[in-house]
Amino acid sequence: MKKYRPLFLLGALSSMAAGAASVDTSQWKCESCPFEQGVSGTLDLGVGHVAGASAKFGDFTGLDKNRAFLIAGGSARFRGAEGLYGDFTASDLGLDVRSLAVDAGREGLFRIKLGYLESPHHLGASAQTPFLGNGGAVLTLPKGFPAATTDAMPLAGSLQSVDIGFKRSRYDIAASWIQGVDWTYRVSLRRDVRDGTQRGAGAFFANASQLVLPVDQVTDQLEVSTSYASPRWQATLAYNASLFRNGQESVTWSNPFSIGSIGPSIGQIALAPDNQFHQLMASLGYAPSTSIRVSAEIAVGRMTQDALFLASTMNPSLAVPSLPSQSLQGGAATLNASLRLTAAATDHLRLNAVFSHDERDNQTTSASYPAVSTDMFIAAILRTNPTYSFRQDRLKLSADYRGPGSLKAGVGADQDNRDRTLQETTSTRETTLWARAAVQPIQNLSVSLKLAHSQRGNEGYNKVPWIDPAENPLLRKFNQADRNRDTLGLRADITASERVSIGFHADAAQDDFTHSTVGLTESRSISFGGDLSFAISEQSSLQFFAQGERIRSRQSGSQTYAQADWWARTDDSVDTMGLGIRHSAMGGKLALGADLALSRSRTDISIETAASSPPFPAATTALDSLRLHATYRLKENLSLTGSYWYEHFDAQDWRLMGVLPATISNLLAFGEQVPRYHANVVRLGVRYRF
Repeated sequence: MKKYRPLFLLGALSSMAAGAASVDTSQWKCESCPFEQGVSGTLDLGVGHVAGASAKFGDFTGLDKNRAFLIAGGSARFRGAEGLYGDFTASDLGLDVRSLAVDAGREGLFRIKLGYLESPHHLGASAQTPFLGNGGAVLTLPKGFPAATTDAMPLAGSLQSVDIGFKRSRYDIAASWIQGVDWTYRVSLRRDVRDGTQRGAGAFFANASQLVLPVDQVTDQLEVSTSYASPRWQATLAYNASLFRNGQESVTWSNPFSIGSIGPSIGQIALAPDNQFHQLMASLGYAPSTSIRVSAEIAVGRMTQDALFLASTMNPSLAVPSLPSQSLQGGAATLNASLRLTAAATDHLRLNAVFSHDERDNQTTSASYPAVSTDMFIAAILRTNPTYSFRQDRLKLSADYRGPGSLKAGVGADQDNRDRTLQETTSTRETTLWARAAVQPIQNLSVSLKLAHSQRGNEGYNKVPWIDPAENPLLRKFNQADRNRDTLGLRADITASERVSIGFHADAAQDDFTHSTVGLTESRSISFGGDLSFAISEQSSLQFFAQGERIRSRQSGSQTYAQADWWARTDDSVDTMGLGIRHSAMGGKLALGADLALSRSRTDISIETAASSPPFPAATTALDSLRLHATYRLKENLSLTGSYWYEHFDAQDWRLMGVLPATISNLLAFGEQVPRYHANVVRLGVRYRF
């Protein structure tokens, strides 16, 4: 072996350095450097057409009408010297789901974000009503009203179709900046505007009408925070505010029914009142060592609502006593706190503890109010508004163990204590024990399992005196009743080959309400499914998934205010399947893709009574969706894009089918039917990269 002396190595390095000094590197380019400079982006332009559209298909898509539309969108990216950057995105500018976003700043110094989002929410398009002024504060009726029943109303010549839904517009602005190394400041403001209509209803004694109510709402949210972060300490102080304003405080409507001399001619219904929420939050984290971390959070808030009361009734024939105040003067204080401890006891064992406390103290004054029933009668007894409050304490303890080989295991215990005021039970206590494990028994197989058992009990269940008529003493509300719950989850993943991977999962849950004679008594659910990923070749791939879910619940009721004398069983099933294919052709110039999704659901309800009763008709839904898309690269920076989307929706719902505006004599209904459609959407466009 030949050995080199240090003097020889020093001389060799010196000669290499001297030679390098004579090389001209001014024209050298870094081919793999991640730092980019200048402007780049994409621009999408084209046209599309939708046929067979409906309100449901257009919900959150903007494709609710048969028409041609413009495809316009794109993105731009800027990277400059000294960390300056800017990102701009725009999408669906030719539809009612358009969005814009700007993100710019300087790395490590400041950041500014702007955003706009528009989204339609279609609630129905097959509604019919004789009311005039829909979407406003006053609903009137044409000539020929009122009438004793819907059969006697002149609906044939007065019904008009109305689209029910609203548009939401969201505006965002946010800024953050860094001072020094440790401090960060943030300010963000969001405004949500909702404008349109929604469903509503009003009643006079035994007669009711479905109404189109206006939506004219604005919600402003503000967040201001400052944060400090060092290797051991982290702290944040923040203020949040949410202000809700409704441009319409009420709606008055004409009574379409003639119900005698005492019946009122108009009614009034209140809409959501203006309200505010303010919160101050602080958090602190400390890591005394690399194996221990402690963190705490506390948030103090207050909710207020002080909108003026409406009149108790619009019926001039009722002598209603005055209200105890002009407004609710509602207020509630909130407190949210948590404490978390994480410790690595050994290289293989990690311990976790979390305690959280949530509290809402309703500080609204209780008062006695005159009770007016459907604008026709005044109750002899005044009603008092109860001020519900609650407190919740949760403790979670867990341990995670990484054992020999591939074994990962964990155990834990959760305790959930809830105290309530002015409700049937003052407190509930729920304890949950759980365990999970994951292991890879062979190289191509990994399996995970989780088991949990919980028990919830209450400290006595009593009737509350202000509910009139009184509740059945055997009734138990499902969220307060004693309950035993068992859950199981299983997952298996198989790597069949370098190209094929398969996964299976199953989850089951069982709820038993052990002491509920009247109410929900049991619930069972199971879900199962699988997924497949297959790399057919370097140019083609396939993904597939399928999942099913079954839910069964049973409840009991009493018609005689005593022991249960009827029972209801509900069976729900949901099945979904999806298939996706990707293929690259023509040397990568052509990219093809297809996505297929199928979904089926079914609900069966049966009633058992002393007399034989047939089950309710099944309620079903079916959704089929197929999407095809292709991109062909004409040049390095120019591509043609195209897509086709087919969707079919069908449903059966006995609650709506056949119920027209005059089907029920004392209900003036919208007559909405179950939505069904076959929609086709075609898009053709050009994508330019710069």
